[in-house]
Amino acid sequence: MHDDRELIERRLARVLEERIRPALYPESVPLEVAVWDAPGEPVPVEEGLAAAYAPTAAGAAWGPPWGTSWFRVRGTVPAEWAGRTVEAVLDLGFNKLMPGFQCEGLVYRPDGSPVKGLNPRNDWVAVGDPAFGGEQVELYVEAAANPVILDVQPFKPTDLGDVRTAHREPLYRLARMDLAVRDTEVWELIQDLEVLGELMPELPMDGARRWELLRAVGRALDAIDLQDVGRTAAAARAELAGVLAEPAGPGAHRISAVGHAHIDSAWLWPLRETVRKVARTTANMTALLEDAGSEEFVYTMSQAQQYAWIKEHRPEVYAKVKKAVAEGRFVPAGGMWVESDTNMPGSEAMARQFVHGKRFFLEEFGVDNEEAWLPDTFGFAAGLPQIIKAAGSKYLLTQKISWSKINTFPHHTFRWEGIDGTRIFTHFPPVDTYNCSMLGREIGHAARNFKEKGVASRSLAPTGWGDGGGGTTREMIAKAARMKSLNGSAEVVWERPAEFFAAAEAEYPEPPVWVGELYLELHRATLTSQAGTKKGNRRSEHLLREAELWAATAAVRAGAAYPYEQLDRIWKTVLLHQFHDILPGSSIAWVHREARETYARVAAELEEIIGTAQRALAGEGSAELVFNAAPHGRGGVAALGAASPEAADAEAVEAEERAGGGFVLDNGLLRVEVDGRGLVVSAFDREAGREAIADGRAANLLQLHPDFPNEWDAWDVDAFYRNTVVDLDGIDALALDGTAVRIERTFGSSRVVQTLRLAADAPRLDIETTVDWHETEKFLKLAFPLDVHAERFAAETQFGHVHRPTHTNTSWEAAKFEVCAHRFVHVDEPGWGAAVVNDATYGHDVTRDVRADGGTSTVVRASLLRAPRFPDPETDQGEHTFRHALVVGADIGDAVREGYAVNLPERVLAGAAAGTEVAPLVTVDGDEDGDVVVSALKLADDGSGDVVVRVYESRGGRARVRVVPGFEAASVEAVDLLERPVDEPSLDASADIDAGAPLSLRPFQLVTLRFTRA
Repeated sequence: MHDDRELIERRLARVLEERIRPALYPESVPLEVAVWDAPGEPVPVEEGLAAAYAPTAAGAAWGPPWGTSWFRVRGTVPAEWAGRTVEAVLDLGFNKLMPGFQCEGLVYRPDGSPVKGLNPRNDWVAVGDPAFGGEQVELYVEAAANPVILDVQPFKPTDLGDVRTAHREPLYRLARMDLAVRDTEVWELIQDLEVLGELMPELPMDGARRWELLRAVGRALDAIDLQDVGRTAAAARAELAGVLAEPAGPGAHRISAVGHAHIDSAWLWPLRETVRKVARTTANMTALLEDAGSEEFVYTMSQAQQYAWIKEHRPEVYAKVKKAVAEGRFVPAGGMWVESDTNMPGSEAMARQFVHGKRFFLEEFGVDNEEAWLPDTFGFAAGLPQIIKAAGSKYLLTQKISWSKINTFPHHTFRWEGIDGTRIFTHFPPVDTYNCSMLGREIGHAARNFKEKGVASRSLAPTGWGDGGGGTTREMIAKAARMKSLNGSAEVVWERPAEFFAAAEAEYPEPPVWVGELYLELHRATLTSQAGTKKGNRRSEHLLREAELWAATAAVRAGAAYPYEQLDRIWKTVLLHQFHDILPGSSIAWVHREARETYARVAAELEEIIGTAQRALAGEGSAELVFNAAPHGRGGVAALGAASPEAADAEAVEAEERAGGGFVLDNGLLRVEVDGRGLVVSAFDREAGREAIADGRAANLLQLHPDFPNEWDAWDVDAFYRNTVVDLDGIDALALDGTAVRIERTFGSSRVVQTLRLAADAPRLDIETTVDWHETEKFLKLAFPLDVHAERFAAETQFGHVHRPTHTNTSWEAAKFEVCAHRFVHVDEPGWGAAVVNDATYGHDVTRDVRADGGTSTVVRASLLRAPRFPDPETDQGEHTFRHALVVGADIGDAVREGYAVNLPERVLAGAAAGTEVAPLVTVDGDEDGDVVVSALKLADDGSGDVVVRVYESRGGRARVRVVPGFEAASVEAVDLLERPVDEPSLDASADIDAGAPLSLRPFQLVTLRFTRA
């Protein structure tokens, strides 16, 4: 029997491949083909249609990398084909890779209306079903010669990742360009056989159903005349009809299929190509929704940015999308501007992803969806649940955690609890892919894999080709129809995400709870790759904070115009670049080159907004005015305000040579010793009377590791990288420049210059590191071995911080050998701690070190630079500047304050009117330690002139404060992130507004207040 099973399965595979599939198009005639090669970048549709075409034919080479060729095909349906199904088969030279990773096309009619996209799994265009015979066919194909970057042997350096470095030779050859008869009975037979052939191996070996299917398939194959498949297809189908009609038994797992095409907003293609990918895919999906047999099919697409792109660049496609959305079959999902990374975006940026995404869907479609849709994001920060809730949503879907390499996540349906206690109903599809294609093995795997099968029966399957787009196919719809109720299979039904989540939550109202971050045990190096992109993001986030703050202050204080549209546009640009293959540094060179250019433009524009607002506030004169955008006062300047600068104390910091070489810096609070190697061997906290640097160790130590992961070069760093390390303690120059220590080193082909300064009035050592980086496959770290015995450390995340262990007791802890922190990492013992703050780094590792006396210390390391060669062979080459600070004797509040300070340096404006001060628009009273932080201060998005203030508790404790307006306010109310009124128990809205808005905050709670101006 075993031999019979293997023989039939092998027989089925060969007959399908060599006889049945080739019989799909039994008759064909060639189309007349002409071509026009667009010069340079893609052209508007009307220009492509009107171009001068030249004759070409199947077999002709076309398409240099990233080029666009327009093909015109013409033909006449033969009269004898009347009554039959006729299609144009347009093969641009597709290879066997999945759609989205090679050449693609979008088909137009002569009037410029879109028809559908072309890809390796969708190379046909309907002509007549049935045809009448004699129809004149004329179609235009905008074909993109996108190069294959990720092939069967990936991770090899390639110059194809940028149009500036790619060669100009043709990549593709036209293949079949025909009018053809499609044998619908053969097509149905293919779907029957594929469903049963894929289902059989998923069934128990000793089960009766497996053998029943096996026998039916054998009979069907016997009924086929291999020399005349078309004539005998119906007989073969008849042999299968019985087993296909047997319904699923009671208790079958239920899979909610939703049509989908995960489209990376940039990855192995530039942003401009994503615009066309979205147009091709959505044209395909709107066409598929109209096909007979697709009545139950629904399709979902996330990322408001992608809708906005086609609205702007392909309005004819967008019109079809809007119509399908109105019909309820094309479903906007996710409510975010893009499917962003969630580890690295700052608090406000993460909030604004939902603000701009949900607002777009509301304004364009009237849709207020309740789910976050992030199938491919590389792990999820612990601050995300309350952001989702604050946006008016309550569900999360992702699949990526199934990629973890060490520990298997224990749930598929659960409630995820964030740092403030907010819980979000969350689902990980057990199908373990966001590109489900309705293969029997996928459906079988989903049913077996579902971890809650004992108490729940539902899971979701995003169905369609993705990453590079493509979407659902008619074959997937046909297979789903056969598995709607099929004995031996899970039940497959088409459902909208909202319908799935509502039913899943109703079925399983009390699922298990997972507390804390959803850490992906893979792709850890994305916290470091492409340092320029990451610095551009961090700087843009803080410039946006300043621009909103000072523009709002100028509007209220000086009557200046608030740049609503400009800020809206800039926010969307920054949010786009937080997409989960841009900010993580895992895209081709072209993407990151453009990102650096974009960040420079964004910075210049925001600096202009800031400067204009500050000038309006300062008036004209000869005085200086210091603006402080940080949420904490400093140097005599109130938080969020401006005042005349205090006189600097030139004697605050002392510097002298150190016995044995090096220098000593002392400001009365902190005494720092820098040895002859330029390393910090002592940082003595004078107030506490204790040393911060671990005995026998040195801080400010640059360390270099080899970096050659097993796969996914730009994405991964494997734990074995730590096995080899070189301490960069060789020195070229060490000098004292005033009270600052300047250090120069060279290593490999690179050079580093560091400047160490003591703050005048704080126990803080500032370190500026400039690296001219020319290494390959190396990992550069900056180490701080601290004399702290800590079982855990705090790392800043959105609207708070998350604690992680310093030990590796379990495999879950060991897996977190590279983690994300925003502006600070903090370690402490009861009563004393230290923080390492930064202005541009995200990747960190915190480990234990054994001291000479047998005790343990804690080593905090910041990840500075990598040098992977795929997909960008020149990753990070060039000059980078990083700012860090070691804050000694710091509690968590100090870490928060200094983290903001290093990212929001004071601005000194010369030429202000004498005696000018700018009072803050709001102050937080009753919070002496500054634990309640103003995250954003802006004018309301609706143009009303109301002032919106977002605050959060930053320490992880309780807080009772008043948020006091520094202007005449008529009323205050709590609002959600979209500035809609919400019931907020922490706000006493009945209190006298003149005394401020009283808040009672939970640990890490964020609250948004809207003050109506009197």
